[in-house]
Amino acid sequence: MQTRIFSFLVIALLAASCNSSKKAGQPYMNNNDITGVTWTLTTLGGQAVTADSEQDQSIHFVLQPDGKVTGYTGCNNFNGTYTLEDGMRIRFGKLASTRMACPDAPVKEFDFLQVFELTDNYTVNGNSLMLNVGRRAPLAVFTKNKTNESDITEKYWKLKTLEGQPVTMADNQQREAYFMLKSDGSVKGFAGCNTFNGSYDLEDGNRIRFSQMLATLRACPDVEVNESEFLQVFNQADNYTINGDMLMLNVGRRAPLAVFEAVYF
Repeated sequence: MQTRIFSFLVIALLAASCNSSKKAGQPYMNNNDITGVTWTLTTLGGQAVTADSEQDQSIHFVLQPDGKVTGYTGCNNFNGTYTLEDGMRIRFGKLASTRMACPDAPVKEFDFLQVFELTDNYTVNGNSLMLNVGRRAPLAVFTKNKTNESDITEKYWKLKTLEGQPVTMADNQQREAYFMLKSDGSVKGFAGCNTFNGSYDLEDGNRIRFSQMLATLRACPDVEVNESEFLQVFNQADNYTINGDMLMLNVGRRAPLAVFEAVYF
């Protein structure tokens, strides 16, 4: 009798060990599948969401690899934290957002932010991500918009807004303010009076760092342009958002420092 009990315990322990080893050897997910990706909203509460051509950026969120979530509601930027668990479980912490009023926003901000409050699991199907609660229909559906370096490099980025204010070219200005990221890691541009150059690094999670930025020292007293404010963008920016031909340079989770538009010649 004791031998049978002992044999049963050994078999049970071996089975448990095998199951445990299987779980350890086969991760429930690859974080690279959903983190460091811009997820653009396409469906909310079963209703299709169409992009607003007048917006600088689409409604989206990004799961940063360090456990932080950032995003844009169509009116305000938001941020918070998230945790991933086995079984494609996800939980979002309390979110904080800016407080702009946008009566003409394409979707109700409250409805969109509530998705993150209710979500407890997710599903990935190709380039689509569904945020769900329980086994019900998805609360929201997003489409993957992972930035390729070719989307941002070797393009002529014309300055459109600076600290939220539209930028217009002065009548006596030599050319418009712009910059280009070269594929060799260098950056060059024109600030309104002086040309500038330096280097940059792109990292996962739409991170960008500029360094060794130098400008010529021409004096343009008759040109009404705030070069120092523009050049300061490159000193402060640590991440970017790209939506089609629009590029936003940002610091942290605040509103964009500057917005640029791709120009093709």
